[in-house]
Amino acid sequence: MYKIITKSRKAEKQFLTYMNEKIKEKLELLKENPRRNLDAHPPHGKMEGLWSCWFGANIRMVYKIDDMNKLIIVFAVGSHKIYRN
Repeated sequence: MYKIITKSRKAEKQFLTYMNEKIKEKLELLKENPRRNLDAHPPHGKMEGLWSCWFGANIRMVYKIDDMNKLIIVFAVGSHKIYRN
């Protein structure tokens, strides 16, 4: 099982802004398999090397997977606009 951490204070603030019971449940699924659950996929272009998943509605999360330390490192959470940052 992976542990979820944030890369920065900005990412932590975004992460906490969207947190609710439904998303907590989905995060538990992501911790089990960060490459397959929640429609996870590697984005293209400037975000190459990262992963993205869908929480529902218009909420996405961009993250990096550290397999050695079993970490999911959150870079951004929000609407599709997070892909522009």
